[in-house]
Amino acid sequence: MDANYLVRAIYNIAKRLDDMKIFKHTFPFNNTEMEMMKEIVHVKEEGGRIISSDLAKELGVTRSAVSQIVNKLEKQNVVRRVPDERDRKIAYIELSESARGIYEKIKDEINRVMGEIIAKLGEKKVQDFIDYADEFVGAFDAAVSKCEKIDFTLPAADGARA
Repeated sequence: MDANYLVRAIYNIAKRLDDMKIFKHTFPFNNTEMEMMKEIVHVKEEGGRIISSDLAKELGVTRSAVSQIVNKLEKQNVVRRVPDERDRKIAYIELSESARGIYEKIKDEINRVMGEIIAKLGEKKVQDFIDYADEFVGAFDAAVSKCEKIDFTLPAADGARA
């Protein structure tokens, strides 16, 4: 298989995946915010509560990034900080009731769309796609890890000092 064709095809598929929109209107949350809400809901459904440092670990971001996101979402009445009853230095992050309702609507719509895709393609094709994509990404990462480091520094223009 021609390497140039492969790179173009994969780039086009990745771009199409990145450009996918589940909703026809502007989505209210970015991926990290949605992942944060999903984690808050998951912990709550398991009977627990979550603090910022645990959210940072789960999301793979810094505590300051979580703090910025929580501050932004708190201003929008999406999340709230709830102080611990015994230790006021600890604050749990919870979804507001209105945000929980919106989150559930979003989740239901995503489930509907995914259900429609499964109905059209069948579970086997969908699972095969996931398995092959995962296998491909693993092979890609392994191959890239063996690449030599390339210096992308361009020489200074004629007569210019670097």
